[in-house]
Amino acid sequence: MEADPSAEEPVLEKIRKPGVRRKGNKEIITADLPVEVIEYKLSADEQKCPQCGELLHEMSKEIRKELTVVPAKVVVTEHVRYVYACRNCQKNGSANEDSAVPVSTAPMPKPVIKNSLASPSLISYIMNRKYVEGIPLYRQEQQLDHYGIEIKRQNMANWIIYSSEHYLRFLYERMKSHLVAESVLHADETALQVLQEPGRAAETKSYMWMYRTGKDQTPIILYEYQPGRAGEHPKEFLRGFSGYLHVDGYAGYHKVEGVTMVGCWAHARRKYDEAIKALSGVEKIQKAHSAKGLELCNQLFSLEKKFESLTPIKRGEKRLSESLPLVDAYFA
Repeated sequence: MEADPSAEEPVLEKIRKPGVRRKGNKEIITADLPVEVIEYKLSADEQKCPQCGELLHEMSKEIRKELTVVPAKVVVTEHVRYVYACRNCQKNGSANEDSAVPVSTAPMPKPVIKNSLASPSLISYIMNRKYVEGIPLYRQEQQLDHYGIEIKRQNMANWIIYSSEHYLRFLYERMKSHLVAESVLHADETALQVLQEPGRAAETKSYMWMYRTGKDQTPIILYEYQPGRAGEHPKEFLRGFSGYLHVDGYAGYHKVEGVTMVGCWAHARRKYDEAIKALSGVEKIQKAHSAKGLELCNQLFSLEKKFESLTPIKRGEKRLSESLPLVDAYFA
C-alpha cells in the first residue's frame, strides 16, 4: 500500500553549480558506515586491445553503491584459562620441603551467570529485542531456531530476571537517586494485565508506574510495577523528592509529600474537545464555553511550539509576557 512506482530513488549527488556538490540522501545515509569494496577487473587477456593487441590502460571507474545487511551470527566463545606450575620445584623439590609446588593461574573474567551459556552480549541482545524492538521471547525462540540454536523462552526469561536482579538493579537505584534529586518530574500510570500472578486473576488490573525527568534535565526514565493504583505507590517511590510534579490530575498523586502539583494542559484540552464532539450544530458549538476553552488551549499550545527552541529562562520570560494573559482569560 505504501509503494509508489513513480517515486525516484534518492540521488547520490545533486549539482547546484559546476564544481559544487551537495550531499544527497544516499551520501548522507552511507556517510558513517563501513565500506566493503568489490572490484570487477578484466583478466590479463581481456586487457588487450581487440584491434591492435596493445595493453589497455585504466581510463575511469564506475561506482554503484548498495546497502548490504549482514544477518546476526552466533559464535561460541571459549574462555581458556591457563594454569602454570614450576617444573624445577616439582622435579628437584623446593627450599621448604613442607610447601607445595607453586601454581599460578591466569586471571579470567567471571561468567555473567554461573554454569550458563549466556554471555553479556547474548542477554543484552535478547533484552533489547524484547523491550526496545517489542519482539516477544517466543518469537526470538523461533528466530534463533532458524540459526540452528535451540534456546527455550524459559531460559531467556530466567536470564532476563537474573540479570535484572543481580546487575541492572544497581544501575536502576543509581538512576533513581539522581531522579529524586531533580526539581521537575513527570509521573503517569497505566493499567496492564499480568498472567499467572500468584493469588490474582488474569483479569485483575495491575499498574505500571512511570517516572521521568523534565525536558531540560538529564533524561532519566524509570518504570515500577505495582499490583494496584493506590497513592501510596508514588508517595513511597518519590520519597526524598521536593519540587514540581507534573501529572494528569489523578488524585492519588496528592499523597506525595512536599511537592508542588503541576497540571497537564493536554488533559484539560482533551475534555473540551470531547464536549464539542458531543454537540451538534455549528451555532451551538460556536456559543459553547467548551469552544472558548479549546481555543485558549490551542493558543497556549501554539505559543509553546514557538518557544520550543528557547532556553528555559527565555521561555519563562515569554510565558509571563505572552502566555499569562491567555491563562488569565482562561480562568476568567
